[in-house]
Amino acid sequence: MVFNTLIIGGGAAGLSCALVLGSAKNKPFAKDKSIGIIMHQKTSHLQNALFNNVLGLQPGTLGENVLNDGKTQLENLYPHIEQIENEKVSSIEKTENHYIITTNTHVYQSEIVVIAVGYTNLMTIKGLEDYIGPHPRAATEKDRIWLKNTDHLIEKNLYVAGTLAGWRSQFAMACGSGSHVATDILTLWNDGKQTKIHDKI
Repeated sequence: MVFNTLIIGGGAAGLSCALVLGSAKNKPFAKDKSIGIIMHQKTSHLQNALFNNVLGLQPGTLGENVLNDGKTQLENLYPHIEQIENEKVSSIEKTENHYIITTNTHVYQSEIVVIAVGYTNLMTIKGLEDYIGPHPRAATEKDRIWLKNTDHLIEKNLYVAGTLAGWRSQFAMACGSGSHVATDILTLWNDGKQTKIHDKI
């Protein structure tokens, strides 16, 4: 399967990125774009999170419910985004014009890749080794990692979002990071014109 953008990771950053990209579906520069998200969520810190300090979320909201509701929200509002379940990425290979993403069961091609998985040192995607470094905003003893980037961009058309981009492990920060990457991609698709997507009453 070939995508214009493939998001790896279905946590806060990945889902936020997918929702913002999906919301541009009626824009001329985005309407024909093929977008996918590999919904690997098993290592998301949201699985055991409890939210009392997030604007807009009812105190006591469980992270597990946010994950499930986010998947449903994406499916209901933006069904054109391909949700890929029960697959884990093993490697990313750069070619001249695109990236080849290999999972435990399939091989995909994408012009743009967004990596939005967790920041533990268990992250083992072959092809990213040269970008891994100690996380700049995590306690040293936790042995967290990041993918070296400038403003979420690792190299041309390869983005990282969320804690793996170097942000602290706060839900709102991860969501904002994913949204930031999405608007950068939309700006790229819109011939460099700064782009954001807002729904209005």
